[in-house]
Amino acid sequence: MKFTSPSTRMRVALGALTAVSALTLAACSSGGSEPAETSAAPEPSDTMTEDVMETVDITVGVIPILDVAPIYLGVDQGFFEEEGLNLTMELAQGGAAIVPGVVSGQFQFGFSNTTSLILAVSNDLGIEAVAPGTSTTGDLETDMGGVLTTADSGITGPADLEGKKVAVNTLNNVNTSTINKMVRDAGGDPSTITYVELAFPDIVPAVVSGDVDAGQVVEPFLTVGKGQDLVNVGSNYAAMSPTFMVAQYFTASQYAADNPDIVERFESAITKSFEYASDNPDAVRAILLTYTSMDEATTQAVTLPAWPTEIDTATVDLLAELAVTDGFLTEVPDLSVLK
Repeated sequence: MKFTSPSTRMRVALGALTAVSALTLAACSSGGSEPAETSAAPEPSDTMTEDVMETVDITVGVIPILDVAPIYLGVDQGFFEEEGLNLTMELAQGGAAIVPGVVSGQFQFGFSNTTSLILAVSNDLGIEAVAPGTSTTGDLETDMGGVLTTADSGITGPADLEGKKVAVNTLNNVNTSTINKMVRDAGGDPSTITYVELAFPDIVPAVVSGDVDAGQVVEPFLTVGKGQDLVNVGSNYAAMSPTFMVAQYFTASQYAADNPDIVERFESAITKSFEYASDNPDAVRAILLTYTSMDEATTQAVTLPAWPTEIDTATVDLLAELAVTDGFLTEVPDLSVLK
């Protein structure tokens, strides 16, 4: 979906034009005076300049899930237009697929889960965070992500996932790490879990059909699954911490170095978008109808995530430690570019 419109934010600096009157007094032999002569206003100086914000087209890699609602809402509300940015959103299955798109220059900015960004930093791919993406509500009973199974599966809690086949949208990533920790914390052995990679829209059907024993989903698929009599046996994000930050917006380090003004403008617009989304849940639910396949009833039923305006550094540290525990990394890299 492409949102293209001219910039409405211009700063125009014009010098003031002053009409200069020249008064000529001529003494006449009779002692009278001639009328004053007024000169015409001078032409504008050639040195007069306009400081007009350049309108820039940028492409942002996103996932077609509820989490990215603020960026669509920000476009709709004109926050990016005010910053002179025309956005094109490109869809991908997961954050891991968006990282190479940003690194290669296909996308100027991207939305990705924090674990994918940690792995990218560890491989010296040259990326850096520019803003948080989405966070848990912190409510174990009502969060925007969870692990679904059928009511008759015999899985009643995280520990029961031991030895089961569990679907996730990306292998060796934030969802596997958080499920593993949730299972360990419940006394189970996550090393016995068989993970299956499926796109989010395919996970609920796979659980319902019995192709997998359980599946991790986010909204709106969590609500869709519950509507098909699936049960949530663990909110893997809320189980990490009340402020667990699932994802971040990021860019390539070289792009940031070459275009600091554009990055600053993007950060400003996305922050306004988060604030507006947090204050206007009804507007969030309405915008979901424009970029997802949700019907109106589903948009009203889904649990909205939290959209903080500051990066949660504790989440970055936790996910790096979990990546080492799960064998994604051998050691924790310098993660200052993600904080």
